[in-house]
Amino acid sequence: MKVAVIRTGTANIASALAGLMRAGAHPELTSDPDVVRRADAAVLPGVGAFGAALSELREHGLDQAVIERANAGRPLLCVCLGLQMLASASEESPGVTGLGVVPGTVTRFRGDVRIPQLGWNRIVPTPGARVLTEGYAYFANSYKLESIPEGWEGASAEHGGSFVAAIERGPVIACQFHPELSGTWGLALLKRWLEVAAC
Repeated sequence: MKVAVIRTGTANIASALAGLMRAGAHPELTSDPDVVRRADAAVLPGVGAFGAALSELREHGLDQAVIERANAGRPLLCVCLGLQMLASASEESPGVTGLGVVPGTVTRFRGDVRIPQLGWNRIVPTPGARVLTEGYAYFANSYKLESIPEGWEGASAEHGGSFVAAIERGPVIACQFHPELSGTWGLALLKRWLEVAAC
């Protein structure tokens, strides 16, 4: 399967490409929104700042390509900052409008917890999730979505309280964790997503 990996200017692209190849995909790194629209599946990776990544997407017209795929229910995987960019806004970049695929504002972790959250954490999926399964995933984040949006399945984790570990709607999956860095469990998740994407 040909998978368009969207260049955000801030992401750890090498690990995303390597993870997809291990899962059996043929990833192509691109800044072309038409390639994203035509691809069998697309990945929006993310490591970096909310505002900077969205600026890069908008400069190339990639924001609309992502919104169209997500709203049409076409295969899309968003990772870490990629999940956060789907929201309406983020405390990380006040005044910057997110993609608005899911409602709500991404907020910073608060309380007596390590920020950023770095390392492994247990995720627990909702009963209707197809791709997400219970297990341990690798996280690297200071910000999070607080609740699973209406109309989505998903998974939660605990770090100073419950937060959204992932959301899922058909072949559209967005993970706050990094499946490509989450060992055999993460590789299995990538393979399940590719199987759902191929249907």
